[in-house]
Amino acid sequence: MQQRVVVVGGGYGGAAVAKALDDVADVVLVEPKDAFVHTVGALRAAVDRDWQDRVFIPYDRLLARGRVVHDWVRTATPTQVRLSADEVIDADYLVLATGTGYPFPAKFLENQMSVAAARLARLREALTKAERVLIVGAGPVGLELAGELTSSYRDLGVTVVDEQDDILMNGDVLPEVRASIRAQLEARGVVFELGAALGFLPPSDVGTFEPFTVATAAGREITAQLWFRCHDASTTTEYLGTELARRMIGGGRIQVTNMLNVVGYETVFAIGDITDVPESKRASAARAHAAVVAKNITSLIAGRPATTTYTPAAELIVLPLGPDGGASQLVDTSGARVMRGPKETSAIKGSDLMTGPMADLFGQGPVSIPR
Repeated sequence: MQQRVVVVGGGYGGAAVAKALDDVADVVLVEPKDAFVHTVGALRAAVDRDWQDRVFIPYDRLLARGRVVHDWVRTATPTQVRLSADEVIDADYLVLATGTGYPFPAKFLENQMSVAAARLARLREALTKAERVLIVGAGPVGLELAGELTSSYRDLGVTVVDEQDDILMNGDVLPEVRASIRAQLEARGVVFELGAALGFLPPSDVGTFEPFTVATAAGREITAQLWFRCHDASTTTEYLGTELARRMIGGGRIQVTNMLNVVGYETVFAIGDITDVPESKRASAARAHAAVVAKNITSLIAGRPATTTYTPAAELIVLPLGPDGGASQLVDTSGARVMRGPKETSAIKGSDLMTGPMADLFGQGPVSIPR
């Protein structure tokens, strides 16, 4: 009998590792959502209906031999997972890949694609009525959302609030990248209120139309009709049983070795946002983790030691501001960090948001990109 690999979480890392091991193991992927959410394109789908079908991708063609179980994991131990319906799945190898939660519209709480799509439709309808929106958070998500909004709704006012004195302050970002992003958004009329947090949050839910007035701690009043919270990702690790929970550190992250197995457990691995790997949490890192873990589990199944290690890549930023704007921080051939502008950023990510590679991973074939 083939050894079983149970993958908890069907995001970027979990889907990739399940696919890579499908030929060598009995793979069970446990994921409550009925469709993969391509979150790289979620903010584009929030403003453009044509993108909606490209961010929700069915799981039915991901695995040729293994199976996908749409359920919650109630408890995970090193050798089994207990599902919300009281089903227990034994595991020879366990991969933890549950990622992080984040406020709408960057990510979705809804498990049904139809419900999430309906919420997006309500948001787009609300945007047609709004005169100004408030974005709380001047990190990559908040700025990308500002770029999408100003690309699709040219007359919409956007105010970005952050307690930091400049944008993109929670990372090692080149000053010229900050300056380029800010200048592009200001040219579109975006107003930045920096250096002071909000005194209180708006009374309405994010993404819903309800006029309000709030003020920053510095006394600046902001009147808008919608708002979005673009900060404070939350690690999804509450399902870990007592034994594995001992390997959690601050923020709910899991301690892993350089081979990405959980410290102290040769057959339990963690990938993506939930790890304590010192790097920014991004989809490309999760996929790189998946490749390392797939090689190590393949070796262990074959009776060989796991030897593939993971080294964090240089910190990269590819921040589109709609289809045609943005800036990137890349590394040149000498290893030096360099900035690239709107044209290069669009070529990397801006125009198609990497929908083609994701459709290919999930067996969906070519994807036509709306123009």
